[in-house]
Amino acid sequence: MATAYSQKSDRDLVLACQKRDPGAFEELVKRHQRTVYALLYQLAPDWNDTSDLAQEVFIRVWRSINNLRNPSSFRGWLTQIVTNLFYDELRRRPRRLPTVSMDEGLDPDAEDGANATRDIPDATMLPDEKVLNRELSEVIREAMVKLPEQFRTAIVLREVEGLSYEEIAILTKTEMGTVKSRIARARTKLQELLQPYLQRTGSSEVSS
Repeated sequence: MATAYSQKSDRDLVLACQKRDPGAFEELVKRHQRTVYALLYQLAPDWNDTSDLAQEVFIRVWRSINNLRNPSSFRGWLTQIVTNLFYDELRRRPRRLPTVSMDEGLDPDAEDGANATRDIPDATMLPDEKVLNRELSEVIREAMVKLPEQFRTAIVLREVEGLSYEEIAILTKTEMGTVKSRIARARTKLQELLQPYLQRTGSSEVSS
């Protein structure tokens, strides 16, 4: 059932939240909680439960929403909070075994082959393809788990959230050349990990 809050834009809801309106905040949470859960899942597909992290995201939103100077940029600001929380949690968790760097030996400014694996297939498919879609989603999830966190974070922010290289560099406090390197390496690695599945199903590449 539509409410006065549900008819408002994100910008208007943010302005209301900055006046400490709990109803407006409830609507923001309802509107964006799926986005937060999805982003956390993409960033940390191997973590068993991220519900506490999602709750912490919105606690931080409520506490710091008065610091958001441009109410129209709420979505990007929310992404930044999720990413920062992810890094905070990552620092607290036990370190994994060292992973061989995928940054070395790549020209950060090179874009050669970058588009070969840029897009992950759309999960929306026809009814008779649902079984295949579920299988592909699981294969992609398993492949994402195998990426080092910094590469997974970079490619999720680029491909899922649609951020620019510059925005990702600022968000992750990383040089832009390193961001480009990580994304290119992550695309290549994902292509390698998905290749057995693609060959088995008769596909030659992840995307056109």
